[in-house]
Formats: sequence, structure tokens, C-alpha cells
Amino acid sequence: MQKEKIELPRATLDFYKYEDDGLTIYEYDATKCQPPEPMVNTIVGLSLLKSKNDRLVGIFFHEPFPLYDRIPLTIAHEAKQLENGDFRITFKLAD
Repeated sequence: MQKEKIELPRATLDFYKYEDDGLTIYEYDATKCQPPEPMVNTIVGLSLLKSKNDRLVGIFFHEPFPLYDRIPLTIAHEAKQLENGDFRITFKLAD
């Protein structure tokens, strides 16, 4: 899988784009930054979700519960704890 770094206006973290199983994945790693930077970058990154095949994946050092109250109702999310204790949160357009 080839990850391509993309420019995202107003983002302070690096965002990457790649294809996986027919989905377009936009990914960023917020494990090394402090609030509110993970939330700000997530809100900016949500603008990348244009179709049902788009996913925004953020890696966090904890599950970002305060973030969930800030995302629009048109966005669904799924949290998965990784073996190292970090969380992988996947955002997509809600069905």
C-alpha cells in the first residue's frame, strides 16, 4: 500500500491518503500532540469525507470522548484499541 502525503489547509499534522479494498483512506497520527490539536485536526480532516467510500482514520493516545460530541451527526465513527494502547478511530459518512 502506497501512502501519499497530502496538503490539507489548516491542518497542523501530516495527513496521508491511500487506497485499501476499494476505500479511500485519509490518515493522521495525533498520538504525539496535546489538546486541542487532535480535535482541531479531526474537524479539519472531516472535510475530506465526500463519498461513502471515504474514511478518515486518526490514531490517538486515548479514546477521544470529548471529540465525539463535536462531530456532525452526518458522521459515524468506530473506535478500536490497538495492542500498544493507542486508539484507531475511523470516521465515515453515516448511512
